[in-house]
Amino acid sequence: MPAIKLHLEDAEYNAVERYATLLNVKPEAVAYAALNRLMLDARNPDLRTEIAQTWDWHRHNLPLWSDSAHGPHGYEGKRDSEPEPSRYVPNERTP
Repeated sequence: MPAIKLHLEDAEYNAVERYATLLNVKPEAVAYAALNRLMLDARNPDLRTEIAQTWDWHRHNLPLWSDSAHGPHGYEGKRDSEPEPSRYVPNERTP
C-alpha cells in the first residue's frame, strides 16, 4: 500500500493530537478527514493557488490552527513568548 509521510512541527502535531483525543480517534484520522475534505473540493480553481501558497509559506511559518511556538518576543525588553494552545482547536468536548 502506498504511503504519504507528513512531517509536522511540534506545535502543529500537538494541536492535531489534542483534537484527535477530543474526538477519540488517532491523529491519522484527523489528517485523513482533512485530506478527504480537500479532495472533495478539488474542482475549486482557487484551491490550486491555496495549496501552492500554503506549501511555500509552511517552511517559515506555523499555520493559524497550530499551537504557538516558543519564541523570542518581537520587542526589546519583553520576555520571550511562551507556547500556547491553538485558539482554533477546542480544549474540551462540547455537547
